[in-house]
Amino acid sequence: MSAAALKLAVAGVLALLLITAGGVWKVQDWRYGKYLAEQAGLHKDDLTAISNAAADQVRSEQEKRLALEQRLSASEQTHYKELSDAQTNQARLRDRLATSDLRLSVLLDATDSASSCSVPAGTSTGGVVHGGARARLDPAHAQRIIGITDVGDQGLIALAACQAYVREVSR
Repeated sequence: MSAAALKLAVAGVLALLLITAGGVWKVQDWRYGKYLAEQAGLHKDDLTAISNAAADQVRSEQEKRLALEQRLSASEQTHYKELSDAQTNQARLRDRLATSDLRLSVLLDATDSASSCSVPAGTSTGGVVHGGARARLDPAHAQRIIGITDVGDQGLIALAACQAYVREVSR
């Protein structure tokens, strides 16, 4: 074998090796590309599932919040109505006291020996007050008593509203 033939055989083997390596490289590229495409598809599916789950959770939380707001609004309306009714009743009571349409009286303890004050009974024989002796209160004092009870009623209504609010929020 001559040097030229040897060179040609080496060049041929080298060319065959390069062609084979290129072919293997291309096949490997196709396989790896297919694998990467599958992984990208799976990743996309995972991201879609996570996104849908997050959207469902947000929607659920929004629905819960809306339901809570509606319950709190109903509770607030109930509280406002109770407070308004109590104020109206107190105003009527104050008006009746001011016009002497209504008189407040207190029950006297007839067995109290320490009291040397002899207050006459507030009712006559034709009265409708049952029980022991009663003394009529001055209208100004009655107005102050009604004012105090009005503030107490408003406080109790506000307390009930706060308790209802806490029950709704903690639910």
